[in-house]
Amino acid sequence: MSAPAPPWLTVDRAVVSIALVYPMRGPAGMFGPTCELCAQLAVEEINRCGGVLGREVRLVPVDGGAPPAEVAAEVEALVSVGAVQGVTGWHISSVRQALAPRVAHRVPYVYTALYEGGERTEGVFLTSETPDAQLWPAMRLLAREQGVRRWFVVGNDYVWPRRTAGAAQRYALRGGGQVVGQHFLPLDAHDFGEVLRRIEHSDADAVLMLLVGADAVRFNRAFARTGLDQRCLRLSTLMDENMLLASGAGATRRLYSTAGFFAGLVTQENLDFHGEFASRFGVEAPPLGSLGESCYEGVMLLAALIGQARTLDVRAIETAADSVAYHGPRGRLRLRGRHVRQRIYLAEADGLDFTVLAQL
Repeated sequence: MSAPAPPWLTVDRAVVSIALVYPMRGPAGMFGPTCELCAQLAVEEINRCGGVLGREVRLVPVDGGAPPAEVAAEVEALVSVGAVQGVTGWHISSVRQALAPRVAHRVPYVYTALYEGGERTEGVFLTSETPDAQLWPAMRLLAREQGVRRWFVVGNDYVWPRRTAGAAQRYALRGGGQVVGQHFLPLDAHDFGEVLRRIEHSDADAVLMLLVGADAVRFNRAFARTGLDQRCLRLSTLMDENMLLASGAGATRRLYSTAGFFAGLVTQENLDFHGEFASRFGVEAPPLGSLGESCYEGVMLLAALIGQARTLDVRAIETAADSVAYHGPRGRLRLRGRHVRQRIYLAEADGLDFTVLAQL
């Protein structure tokens, strides 16, 4: 006798099922648990308020840490059999580029990861930061306040770091500085010897880190061991509290991060979110950070899009999108041009925590 099919392969007209695509392996797998819990918190909140279109919302987990073609094939299969009616989650841009052409014209797709900008695929909606609103203001502030002029870029070798590095070169010149070197590493990198030597022999006074998850953690540790943290500050557009904790307090000196959310933000929305998260999952839950929290945003935006359009039809959702707003830990947010507009902050690591320095 064959094994029973997973429950999400059974189409239930009383349920709106959402594919939650988040990393369960690889360098980004370290914040996968927070992604899952934050999305689940959003689903429970939505269901307490009556669900979507009068139907209960359910998550269908998909490993976004698998090779992009595999992720796209799995989600496309779920869409094709009617097992999911929407897609959201944090996953790298290579996965988004493989996934969007195969599903976004069929079901709404809310992408929650910060990314390189420029996504225009029909049916894709984006909740997180782009370099023009995140990186450029941070580089400008550090140039003004810390005298940074010479940047060295280190990133993983795929679309987000490479395109963001190109933007960084333009921003550095605009601010009276320059990028003096760049180096790209494969995902799941462990050997940083060559790039550290290149930084040491350059005249860089700052390093722009475009590394994912555990790769950034290992780089932080190696960077501190060489003593380069005495000479160069580091700026990352992808660095959350989970990554600080894994790096260790000795590896976070002069480390800056820019994002739309930090766990230490003192706002009523954030305090409420922390209270709900702790009440639901306990004090032993993974630390909150911008990457996991983005999955809460993704579920909330997807529900708001469907609710505003009063249908699951992608074209109707597109038509109604610019009138959509929702509330979450980042405050009240609206869509413009299928991108969420939000406040962005600069924070500095203080051991294993971030201190928010400014709104950019």
